[in-house]
Amino acid sequence: MPPFGNPQLTLLERLCNALAVSGDEGEVRKIVMEEIEPHADEIKVDALGNVLAIRRGRGKKRVRIMLDAHMDEVGFMIVADDGEGVYRFETVGSIDVRHLVGKQVVVGKDHTPGVIGGKPVHLMEGDEYTRKVPLDSLRIDLGLGGKAKIGDRAGFFTKFRRVGQSIMSKAIDDRIGVATLIELIKHAPPNLDLCGAFTVQEEIGLRGAKVAAQYFDPDMAIAIDSTPANDLPMHDGSENTSYNTKLDSGPAIYIADGTTLHDQRLVRFLSAVGDAENIPYQFRQPGGGGTDSGAIQRALAGIPTVSISVPHRYTHSPISLARMDDWKNTLHLLHAALKKITPALLATR
Repeated sequence: MPPFGNPQLTLLERLCNALAVSGDEGEVRKIVMEEIEPHADEIKVDALGNVLAIRRGRGKKRVRIMLDAHMDEVGFMIVADDGEGVYRFETVGSIDVRHLVGKQVVVGKDHTPGVIGGKPVHLMEGDEYTRKVPLDSLRIDLGLGGKAKIGDRAGFFTKFRRVGQSIMSKAIDDRIGVATLIELIKHAPPNLDLCGAFTVQEEIGLRGAKVAAQYFDPDMAIAIDSTPANDLPMHDGSENTSYNTKLDSGPAIYIADGTTLHDQRLVRFLSAVGDAENIPYQFRQPGGGGTDSGAIQRALAGIPTVSISVPHRYTHSPISLARMDDWKNTLHLLHAALKKITPALLATR
């Protein structure tokens, strides 16, 4: 199995602390290139900014498999200058505006610190206490003399930290997938050609993944992501039966989501590997959301796909929370599965 310890945690910390809002993924792309360059046989950065890497195996009749993880995160775009260091902004990706008031952010390539300002409770009147804060009433304040350019991206200023067996950070979605894919490229088994796609603009429509799939033309694909865990206790003390995934239950294998019906052969294969290798896993319960699998599956003449994700809480907020063991077991399940892939896997329906 690939090693799992402090070096992998340090890599994830670097990735999470980088600012890479959709359309401006350069900081993460640089880290990815540094990490995989000694191990890949080919590396290409395409016109959209995807990092496309191939590590070839040995022998005949090798399966060509695409592994995908997206580099981008949700965040903000500066759209207008109101003067005196105050800027209007739009969200990039799906963000709940209720999370924003008073949050620290960094802006642009220099990581200029700022804060999302809103009216303090002392000055509120009437229904302002209870109604949802409109996005157009908020501003990013960089302080007098603070400078930003129209089009600059901004992101949450939340530093990565480990607390016991938990990981807390912004952008766990999907830097934990990026870190996993880096390790799989470093430790790729020789029975297949591994095509690693570190994609852009997933959070605004799975855009990079479609281009990457067309470039690789793989036999099959696995999207590696991080999925929301709706596993908190119910407020009335009753059992939570509406969960989709849970922390501490292992990697989540997808059956269906908002964009994809996942290939049944690949779902059965991953779960069988988990059983054989005694690696815990869970099935992500059907529902909304989706991964790059939705774009990959529809590329070219169609590509068999499945998604596997590390569960985490508080998606697309200033800080998310995941477990070390869920990440470790995701890495180990994927590596064990890659070693067992043969052309026979896709021979029958």
